[in-house]
Amino acid sequence: MLRSDGKRPDGLTLIPWQSGRCMTWDVTVTDTLADSYLSTTSSIAGGAAEGAASRKELKYQALASTHCFIPIAVETLGPINDKGLSFLSELGRRLTISSGDKRAFLYQRLSIIIQRFNSVCFQGSFIRFAKSDD
Repeated sequence: MLRSDGKRPDGLTLIPWQSGRCMTWDVTVTDTLADSYLSTTSSIAGGAAEGAASRKELKYQALASTHCFIPIAVETLGPINDKGLSFLSELGRRLTISSGDKRAFLYQRLSIIIQRFNSVCFQGSFIRFAKSDD
């Protein structure tokens, strides 16, 4: 699964996911309000996520012949790319079936992770001044 440049996807299922092939995925988080995405995200909801997912598919196109590859791209303000959203919905459905618990909370957990990420980034944008002893 290693590419010639040493990069590899984020994960791989140990059992076949679909059509006898294992699932592999790569996750990225894009900043909805970044200057480089603003022209897209201001006119198309989820535009940055879809663009990032397309780049991931190109990056790992060689895996498509042997694995089911899913790019998961999430924007900092919430949108998820279409293929990633379909995968997460199917994963939630399978978790519910296998566990018997209808409260998988998958999207809530992802939302909390993104909120924590945003908080860390926001706090890191402030300049900290040393307290002086007056």
